[in-house]
Amino acid sequence: MIHTTTITTTKSLSPLTLGKYRIAACPRPLPCGRFAAQVSIASGRGSASTARVMRFVDDFSTHDAAAKYAVAQGIDWVNDTLRTHARPNLAAQVPSPQICI
Repeated sequence: MIHTTTITTTKSLSPLTLGKYRIAACPRPLPCGRFAAQVSIASGRGSASTARVMRFVDDFSTHDAAAKYAVAQGIDWVNDTLRTHARPNLAAQVPSPQICI
């Protein structure tokens, strides 16, 4: 009898650099045959590095679809973060609404 082994391989995706951030999609296969989207966003180097991993609820029929979604979400997160850091005093510039009782 010849035993067979099934090996599942997934494509390794190159990280995308946006400013000081490295965005890497890391989709993972689900038991049902679909794929979950995950993205890793890292910044800094060595002991000063930070990383966050975001996992998403939606699942996708292909590895590529999950990867594209993850990268898009990572890019959105970085762009929002860069906008916030570019204008940190924006909230202080907007006057508070007057409350009349």
